[in-house]
Amino acid sequence: MNKSVIGIFIVCTMILTSCVQQKKQNNKLPKIAIAGFWIESSTFSPARSDMNSFKQMRGEEIFDYYPFFGVDSALRKQANWVPTLRARAIPGGMVTKETYETLIGEILEKLKQNAPFDALFLDIHGASSVEGMDDPEGDFLRRVREVVGTDPLISTSMDLHGNVTKELAMHSDLITCFRLAPHEDAMDTRRRAVKNLLDRLESGKGKPKYKVWIPVPILLPGEKTSTRIEPGKSLYAQIDPLTKQEGVIDAAIWVGYAWADAPRNRATVMAYGDDKEQVSKAAEKLAKSFWDVRKEFEFVAPVANLEDCLNKAIASKKQPFIISDMGDNPTAGGAGDVTWTIQEVLKRAEFKKEDGKSLIYASIPGPKFVEQAVKLGEGAMIDATAGANVDARYAPPVRLKGKIEKIRHGDKHAVTEVVVKVGSVHVIVTKIRKPYHHESDFTNLGLNPRKTDIVMVKIGYLVPELYNMRGDWLMAQTPGGVDQDLERIGYKRIQRPMFPLDADMEDPDLSARIIPLADELK
Repeated sequence: MNKSVIGIFIVCTMILTSCVQQKKQNNKLPKIAIAGFWIESSTFSPARSDMNSFKQMRGEEIFDYYPFFGVDSALRKQANWVPTLRARAIPGGMVTKETYETLIGEILEKLKQNAPFDALFLDIHGASSVEGMDDPEGDFLRRVREVVGTDPLISTSMDLHGNVTKELAMHSDLITCFRLAPHEDAMDTRRRAVKNLLDRLESGKGKPKYKVWIPVPILLPGEKTSTRIEPGKSLYAQIDPLTKQEGVIDAAIWVGYAWADAPRNRATVMAYGDDKEQVSKAAEKLAKSFWDVRKEFEFVAPVANLEDCLNKAIASKKQPFIISDMGDNPTAGGAGDVTWTIQEVLKRAEFKKEDGKSLIYASIPGPKFVEQAVKLGEGAMIDATAGANVDARYAPPVRLKGKIEKIRHGDKHAVTEVVVKVGSVHVIVTKIRKPYHHESDFTNLGLNPRKTDIVMVKIGYLVPELYNMRGDWLMAQTPGGVDQDLERIGYKRIQRPMFPLDADMEDPDLSARIIPLADELK
């Protein structure tokens, strides 16, 4: 046998040995599924969210979404991960039952095909509303358990504006949520959920011995519970030190979701770990702290009716003066196409002339308007209507008669964007609704928000980039599916009494409720 043949034989043997060793190593790693269902949806909006509303990720796409799951990351190498489906939608109206069943059905089928599992990482929002259902996320977790059984460890990551029912708490072993609003810690929270999961698996400790759940009868909008300001800032700052105590794994405060009318909608506190006393004390401390400061929550920025907001913005020298069109905020579940605010703006004399106060309005969906504008082209004049295709309760479609200044194709949310100048107002019309969060959302359209007198956005509290860009800021009390005036929103099914609707209610029972472990449900 010549040397070259021997060399090839040695190399092949080494490769085969390495593959066998790698296979053995992989067989020792825990097998963990990844799934997600993410939407915040208002029951007070006439809009419906269907399959087209959801961006669906499968396979490697799911890993790409999470920075901590990079190919060479330590977390990626600690398990054999099985990605199923992650479905995420911009907040909107109720999810159709057919859409929910299709998405959840796919996840369940993939779990069946790849079972058994040692654990699951579930990435859910917690504020979905589905036709004919009161607790979609609880239903989802229950059905997951029916497929994988009660033995696998489930770690659930959520938005702090989600809702946690007893059923959801029972089927989740490790459950956590964001600690910042705006949600600058979203990925950190998801990583914590994964890290907690791996730690419990590798240590052999498995499920926490105790889970404590405390419902807190408070229902407030996110615009009043931002962690940028007090009392939310100090309230949420209490969480991390409690998780450092021996016997406590994690703790969380869910503010809940204010724009859905269901029995589960309220605040919740949870804590879990291996020391019953410490876990109970941690949860009770957070619940009591939340209740004690309930009357201190105020809007994160000054609030006024639209007329007062416009008067102050027009008089101001600060650029840009940002006004939040809160009532139809698509990032909270509004339809995004209520035209009432832009109709009121265009009535004002200050914006009738081209050289009047400059204002950017972002944005209003109008697919037919966009189609017509594309045919006419940039520089042409257009006279057409947009908006109120979904939610026409407060105003009809808005007539926009002006010059088409920019047409941009290819946006991942809006698909096509059109900028039309009406008087001194630049109105952004989109093929599909889109919230405007970044400076680049404007500069990509040839607009300069920093040099514009007034920028109006369909958002509640400002995301960090807009917040840091503001010259001044007011939040306008405008109508829509996520109306900030909870007194007039018309709840019929939430549990009462509830603060602030029942401002003089007696102090509730905020003692620890021990939730059964999933194993105990056999």
